[in-house]
Amino acid sequence: MKASEIRELSMEELRDRLTHLREDYFNLKFQHATGQLENPMRLPETKKDIARLMSVLREKELAL
Repeated sequence: MKASEIRELSMEELRDRLTHLREDYFNLKFQHATGQLENPMRLPETKKDIARLMSVLREKELAL
């Protein structure tokens, strides 16, 4: 997910996606710990997506 795509979303959509990604990240960590994760590169990708969403969300909050 690119930052330019994220900036086009509304505040509510950003919050929804952030919640969804946090749940995904939790499940990925659980799968990794139990040895069931097929693609371990999804962990850092998801973490970076969460950071991007949080950054854009904060930018929008400060702009208000």
